[in-house]
Amino acid sequence: MSSTNRYPALPSRMSLIAFKTRLKGAQKGHSLLKKKADALVMRYRSIMTELRNAKLDAIKLVKDAHFTVTSATFIAGDISFAVQESLKVQPYKTQVHVDNVAGVQIPTLRSNNDDAEVLQALAGLGKGGEQIKIARKTFRETVTTLIKIASLQSAWVTLDIAIKVTNRRVNALEKVVIPRVQNTLSYIGSELDEQEREEFFRLKMVQKKKKQLAKAKLEAEVALAAVSAASAVNLLQPELDHNEDDIVV
Repeated sequence: MSSTNRYPALPSRMSLIAFKTRLKGAQKGHSLLKKKADALVMRYRSIMTELRNAKLDAIKLVKDAHFTVTSATFIAGDISFAVQESLKVQPYKTQVHVDNVAGVQIPTLRSNNDDAEVLQALAGLGKGGEQIKIARKTFRETVTTLIKIASLQSAWVTLDIAIKVTNRRVNALEKVVIPRVQNTLSYIGSELDEQEREEFFRLKMVQKKKKQLAKAKLEAEVALAAVSAASAVNLLQPELDHNEDDIVV
């Protein structure tokens, strides 16, 4: 097995346990990242649909807003001074909120306007006041839609980046980390099996050597006993011959 397709590790039981734990963690992380990517893709598609509809609505609202301004100018004349007077107080307020989608922080803009705070400076105009109020309302709706588009566009870009990063991590775990850990486990397992075979062979050789030594020792003891017996017989033979000579005389 090529060393480039696995992690460097010593073939031991501790390494085997450590890499099994690492493989389990990598597989669990891969599963969680896949679920995260699926959740982000679902929200991404939802935002993309909302963004498309909001842009289509904005086109119509901008046309209607400019048409109402033209109508108000036609009826009331030059309304620029009245509009400037009405802008002394902040006419539109927004707040930034952060939504959490599968651990991804998505900034969103939300309108924070109270209808009671809407200025009524143009209500007293004797000529064209109602048309100016309609134009103002239409432009407020247009601004609300444009802010919604900006919020959706920001969320869309953020989700796009998060999806790319998550997919890269998923692919890294699936194509690199998990296969390398599995190859490392296979390498450690094969090395441990080889060590067990070598140990078994060594034990067999030791037992065989012990049997050979025990057999040689036994044969040596038998031979020594035979030699001792033969020596004893040889020592007794002259005495027997001497006794026989004495009897004959």
